[in-house]
Formats: sequence, structure tokens, C-alpha cells
Amino acid sequence: MVILMPLKMLEPTIKPFNSHEFRLWQLISPTLPIGAYAYSQALEFAVETGWVSDRSTAYEWMSGQLKATLGRLESPVCMRLFSAFSEPDLAGAVYWNHFLLSSRETSELLLEDQQLGQALTRLLNDLEVELPVAFRGEPIAYLTAFAFAAHSWAIPLHQALPGFLWSWCDNQVSALIKLMPFGQTDGQRLLASLVDAIPGIIDTAELLSDDEIGNTAYGVAMASSMHETQYSRLFRS
Repeated sequence: MVILMPLKMLEPTIKPFNSHEFRLWQLISPTLPIGAYAYSQALEFAVETGWVSDRSTAYEWMSGQLKATLGRLESPVCMRLFSAFSEPDLAGAVYWNHFLLSSRETSELLLEDQQLGQALTRLLNDLEVELPVAFRGEPIAYLTAFAFAAHSWAIPLHQALPGFLWSWCDNQVSALIKLMPFGQTDGQRLLASLVDAIPGIIDTAELLSDDEIGNTAYGVAMASSMHETQYSRLFRS
């Protein structure tokens, strides 16, 4: 015999959600119409040349980017953008937006950042979230638009930044599955390994001074340069 519990008995066990938590899911969803799926961030050339050939080498490639790029550039800059939008210090926000764009080593990576930023900005405008006038006419880095959206929707930094990093990992794993014989289960194992590293990456980023922020992924820069002229491409260049 199946005994059904009255709904009111279940209510105390259901944690109420704040609207900002749903907004975070919306912001990091793979279905967000900004075109992130069209880019591999040099992973396509890494697969083509054999640098990435299985789950082990894929983890080495992606975790290396997490530590050397997202951990030392995007993460600390995201923290500073949040602070600038909160104060508000719009001159500071514009500075860090320029810093992000000037840190892109290749035209491919710069164009991707600008196009994703532009797409997210258009979407936010449609959702009645407009960037400050100080950014009018400026090229917008994707992370700048992301940070402003999170700030506007009252998503706290301690949720927004892990969400941003998770979204990057998810997009890279999705790209890998399209590029080589790599099953969905292996993809989930790889994603789980990558996200385990996120807390430590954020802890390290918090300790960086302004002068220590910078991109050090030379292999990615080389792969991105070669991808621009790769003979056969699935992802945009």
C-alpha cells in the first residue's frame, strides 16, 4: 500500500529560493542566446594537432587554462568589476573592461570576447538591464556584461564567480564531445574533475594584487593563432 504524505508535511524540508538564484541559472545556462557554443577557445586546434587526445590530456589542457588564465585573469578581474559596479566606480569598471580586452593574445580570442559581450549586452537590454552610460560606444568584454548582469540581479559574487567558471568548463567539455570520440559519460567525469578545482582557483585569485593579474597560457595563444588558419574548422575563428 502506498501512503501519500500531505503536502504541508513536506513544506518545512523545501528551502525557499531567492529570485537571484534563478537569475544565476539563467545567466550561466548553455541555452543563453549569446553564441558561446560557436567557439572552442583554441581547443579545436589542440585536438587537431594531438595535444588533446583523451580524457587525461583534456583535463591537463582545461585545468591548465583554469589555473593560468581564468584563475589569474578572469577571476580576479571579476572580483574587481563587482566591487566597481557596487561602489559605484564606473571609471574603475571601464578600466578593467579595457584590461580584459587588451589581455587577449590573438585576434580570434579578442573577437570572441567582444562578440559574446555584445550579444549579452543586447540580451540584457531586451531584459531591461542596461549597462551604464560610461560604457556607451565602448567594446564590451563578455565578463564585464556578465558581472554587471549579476550585480543588477543581486547575484552575490560568491555565487556568480563559481557559476561563470562552471559555465566555461561546461562549454569546453561540450566542445570536446563535438570534436572527438568522447562519450557523454566521459564528459561528465571530466566536468566533475574540473569543477572540483574551482574553489581552490577562487581562493588563489583572491590573494592576487592588481600587479599580479595577467594571462600566462602561452600554449593557448599559439593554438588560437594556428586555429585562425586551420584547414577544416567546426568552430568559429
